[in-house]
Amino acid sequence: MRGAAHVTRAACAAAVVLAAGACGGGAPAGGPDGIVTSSWGDPQNPLEPANTNEVQGGKVLDMIFRGLKRYDPRTGEAENMLAERIDTDDSVNFTVTVKSGWTFSDGEPVTAKSFVDAWNYGAHLKNNQRNAYFFGYIEGYDQVHPASGQPTAQTMSGLRTTGERTFTVKLTQKFSTWPETLGYAAFAPLPSSFFSDHDAWLARPVGNGPYAVDGYTRGAQMSLRRWDGYPGDDKARNGGVDLKVYTDSNTAYTDLTAGHLDLVDDVPAAQLRNVRADLGDRYINTPAGIIQTLAFPYYDPDWNKPGQEKVRRGLSMAINRKQITDTIFQRTRTPAKDWTSPVLGPDGGYDEGLCGVHCTYDPARARKLIAEGGGIPGGRFRITYNADTGSHRQWVDAVCNSVNNALGDDRACVGNPVGTFADYRNQITQSKMSGPFRAGWQMDYPLIQNFLQPLYYTSASSNDGEWSNETFDRLVDQANAETDPAKAIETFKKAEGVVRDQMAAIPLWYQNGSAGYSERISNVSLNQFSVPVYEEITVD
Repeated sequence: MRGAAHVTRAACAAAVVLAAGACGGGAPAGGPDGIVTSSWGDPQNPLEPANTNEVQGGKVLDMIFRGLKRYDPRTGEAENMLAERIDTDDSVNFTVTVKSGWTFSDGEPVTAKSFVDAWNYGAHLKNNQRNAYFFGYIEGYDQVHPASGQPTAQTMSGLRTTGERTFTVKLTQKFSTWPETLGYAAFAPLPSSFFSDHDAWLARPVGNGPYAVDGYTRGAQMSLRRWDGYPGDDKARNGGVDLKVYTDSNTAYTDLTAGHLDLVDDVPAAQLRNVRADLGDRYINTPAGIIQTLAFPYYDPDWNKPGQEKVRRGLSMAINRKQITDTIFQRTRTPAKDWTSPVLGPDGGYDEGLCGVHCTYDPARARKLIAEGGGIPGGRFRITYNADTGSHRQWVDAVCNSVNNALGDDRACVGNPVGTFADYRNQITQSKMSGPFRAGWQMDYPLIQNFLQPLYYTSASSNDGEWSNETFDRLVDQANAETDPAKAIETFKKAEGVVRDQMAAIPLWYQNGSAGYSERISNVSLNQFSVPVYEEITVD
């Protein structure tokens, strides 16, 4: 219940800036200036848009930045935000016109240069940005971010400012849906202060979204406050949001039900049996573009030798997905049947028949395949996961029980918890995984391309297992170059078939967005990324 008061008091004492009355016995004031308190976890890295590719940091970037496009919270459709127009005649050369009247929260105008400078920074090798890969289709990327050696240029040749509000982009190949990717945070604009005093900017990021950062203490809280000068039509309807750090989602849920917290955006599995009784219609359970998988460390020769694809298929067939999603997650997850998400729909590339028998529980076939593939490396299936959020311990234990039962060996599979999400991500990005690991994916934008390319393309930004397959890469390139959306999707599905045949990662289940909220807030919803639409929340 487990230390709920301790966590809340610690957050209040340590935070740099807090709203009056947000801690102690009283609740924040209601009305348009009321402050929403929400559960959160520390991001892995400082909040540079091109260096944040995980959920916790992404939540903040979505609050403090707006890009050329924005994804509609209800439909996921990419709509113009700061883009007045994005024009092309050939899907290679694009002219972008930025809307007038937009500024950063420090008063600096948002111009074409704000985007061009930000993208060049994000792409350059010396800046070591996790999302650099997203700029890889722009001509000149290979000069600023070579695969080996030192950069031979400071800026990408295919990115040029042509006016105060216009810039041009030249890609290395046709990419018909490229404009639809521009709502992703890596493509956000940056103010001049980001470059002139980088350390100060990192300490208190300055963006152009409906909220501004008011203070942050790692391990405790980030405070965001409504920016009244925000020119967009999605202005904040509350005074701000205090994101409180919790290392146990059950503790956050207890604080919610006790009236000490307004919003929990990931109801823990242990509470799902009681959540309707606890919260009634203040519980949200809605489909989202999220899939949970098990990834493998292909940089480890033991997991990347010939025949291992049979072992991975066998392990997939040793997992009873339906039993786990029914009992652990109370049907707030759906057994995965492909590597994308049902929110895409069949026309968008979702294919419920793609995985087929490889995602069907079959202990006898599982044992046969694992034996044919040479057995589990080291004789043990050791799943690494972060233990602080997402109820991961429960489902990892359930997966291991399923594998052990299927293989007739109660020591074949064990969980390997890592204390915090940040530490877990650091081990992943440093290629320190010694076996399979949790690899949930929340879409950046609602395209089949986003479920495949960032995760499985050679050297892609979120290809944490370092899987590589020439056929897959070639098909992805062909799909991106296709100007007919339907043909592009069919080519992407062929690429996904390569992922299936090699079982590059084991798909587990699609995840619904889940949230619970207090009686003092209203108008709470989750977007298709399962993130609260914070700016719409009102404080009663």
